Amino acid sequence: MTVKLSILDQSAISEGSTAEEGLRQTIELAQRADEWGFHRFWVSEHHDAATLAGSAPEILISHLAAKTDRIRLGSGGVMLPHYSAYKVAENFKVLAGLAPGRIDAGIGRAPGGMPRASYALGEGKPRDVHRYPEQIDELLQYLHDDLPKEHPYYGLKATPVTQTTPDVWVLGSSPSSALTAAQKGLPYTFALFINGEGGPQYMNHYLGNFTPSAYYQKPQNNVSVFTVCGETMEDAERIVSSLDLSMIMLEQGKPSKGTPSPDKAQNYSYSSYEQARVLQNRNRMIVGDIDHVEKEIHRISEEYQTNEVMLTTIAYDFQDKLKSFERIAERML
Repeated sequence: MTVKLSILDQSAISEGSTAEEGLRQTIELAQRADEWGFHRFWVSEHHDAATLAGSAPEILISHLAAKTDRIRLGSGGVMLPHYSAYKVAENFKVLAGLAPGRIDAGIGRAPGGMPRASYALGEGKPRDVHRYPEQIDELLQYLHDDLPKEHPYYGLKATPVTQTTPDVWVLGSSPSSALTAAQKGLPYTFALFINGEGGPQYMNHYLGNFTPSAYYQKPQNNVSVFTVCGETMEDAERIVSSLDLSMIMLEQGKPSKGTPSPDKAQNYSYSSYEQARVLQNRNRMIVGDIDHVEKEIHRISEEYQTNEVMLTTIAYDFQDKLKSFERIAERML
């Protein structure tokens, strides 16, 4: 089976670098991905994060649309409970007008940051995650201009009224997100890079419970996974050591000034617990040379019953990141 390859980029910031540089690298990667033939390029939403520059995916998408020609662009994703479904709909209608037929509205329920950021976004009010399914319905109704007559805002239009409508994807890493996508009849992406356990079962649950909607008659799905493709297996291990240490620091709440260098990571003294966590975190990654990476991409494609795998790479050296994607593109695209 031919596998479509896509990219999720988090605009990571390396130690000693800046947010401006992280955003510039995202732009360059999107342009290269467009040239290499990747299918989609999504950007993430993270708040109050010193190590990630992407806090406003809609704004970043608009810039990427002006810098690319072909590739689909989207959010991976917009954290819907923070916002008005109407405003999110208008944001993505503008994007659809700027890049017709190229926009995906990926949405999620997670906070995308620590509680203080959530309270700041809600001006002191807690997120009402229980309204998330209802918000999805409203977002779709605004995008497609089909609010029911009983809705208090019946007749309200999300403008501009564009000729094309963004595809709405439900993002998740749990059985509840899979069921939500299935019941709503929406495309679903499983975040393997977040949760390395249970994914194939959740995807099977999505496919088995998919109910056709007015918007999508058949299930659409993909899976996103951390990926590092080195020149050799040893080179891949060198590159990914930075991510290994970043994840350990994040899990333990240790302060970080960005993705550490491989030298710093390889000189770090891991406790036995941390060593075990590094091994466990590898369940969320593909790491190796191109032969190994190609084999693993096909394995994950089959395991998750999808013909699209979305790759996300965090590396200290941006050239290592570019070369990783280039190796994959030359072999598989």
